[in-house]
Amino acid sequence: MSETVRQKAVEAEALVAEISDVQLPELQDANAIVTLAEADAQVSQEIRSRMEEIDMESTQSIVSFGSAAQAELQEISQAMLTDVRNKDVGPAGDSLRTIVTTIRGFSVSELDVRRERSWWEKLIGRAAPFAKFTAKFETVQGQIDKITDDLLAHEHTLLKDIKSLDMLYDKTLQFYDELALYIAAGEEKLKQLDGTIIPAKEADVASAAEDDQVMVAQELRDLRAARDDLERRVHDLKLTRQVTMQSLPSIRLVQENDKSLVTKINSTLVNTVPLWETQLAQAVTIQRSAEAAAAVRDANDLTNELLTSNAKNLRDSNKVIREEMERGVFDIEAVKQANADLIGTIEESLQIADEGKARRAKAEVELQQMEKDLRDTLASAKARGTGTGDVAATSVPGA
Repeated sequence: MSETVRQKAVEAEALVAEISDVQLPELQDANAIVTLAEADAQVSQEIRSRMEEIDMESTQSIVSFGSAAQAELQEISQAMLTDVRNKDVGPAGDSLRTIVTTIRGFSVSELDVRRERSWWEKLIGRAAPFAKFTAKFETVQGQIDKITDDLLAHEHTLLKDIKSLDMLYDKTLQFYDELALYIAAGEEKLKQLDGTIIPAKEADVASAAEDDQVMVAQELRDLRAARDDLERRVHDLKLTRQVTMQSLPSIRLVQENDKSLVTKINSTLVNTVPLWETQLAQAVTIQRSAEAAAAVRDANDLTNELLTSNAKNLRDSNKVIREEMERGVFDIEAVKQANADLIGTIEESLQIADEGKARRAKAEVELQQMEKDLRDTLASAKARGTGTGDVAATSVPGA
């Protein structure tokens, strides 16, 4: 890690401590909405000023009731989204994992200079273990420098996000309290409508002249419809307030995660990376020290290997040569087997000849019988044709 990055990481420790010391206000009395009757003078004035925003003759006034409270909160959210749209916490976590993966890429087995390369490694010309280790170390230093720069950038971005989330939390809490005022104002207005304004309008309908009664009744219907719209709007504000209340702990949870990640990044930059670099430098030094001893050991091992392998090869080759010299031109077992096969062949030939002779004799007898049967049949047919069938039938064929 470069000295510039190290210095910046040390300077960032003060910022990390600063954001860690920030205490956000807690949400007090989450479900309490103070009514106009229960509120003090200041809150009562706030509620009355919001009641004045309601114009029962304007649908737009009712629909937009309470929307002004969210304007500032929306501006802060949009400003944060402008920065966050193309960024999330993922790259910072990826950089941490990249450092771990890079360091873990140095396999312990690769540090063993005595390890024999596989046939595949020899075929593709793969570098020997220590040569590969040295090459990897020469490139890792540059990789670590780049990753530490990226981590430092992520750290500053997260610090900025945490401060923005502080503002968002404060404005959300203000919006939450502002919603309570609007809800109290809306409920008070509904109470006035139900208790005073609508009954008065109903009395006007009952006392109106017949010609004006239709118009006054329409005004009453419009007033009741506007009253229902206001009730629905107040209900929506209550739902919005509930969702806002749920978003407050979510913002704090995101902040805590960002703070933890910033602390982890800073600790990695200040403590972990220098330790890894020191350990890697020691590993290279140890390997270079062991290389000379390994070369001497390999030479001795090669000498012993040649002595033992030559003696064994001499013994094996002598045994093969002597065995071949003592063998005859033909092995007696091969001659005996050939003689037995010849005798068997002659016997099988004689047997097949005898069986063929017997079959031919049997076939001769069967041919004579078939011929005799055919003559008898022809003689019988001739006797029937000359009218001596009865006599011929009792005579002996061929007599």
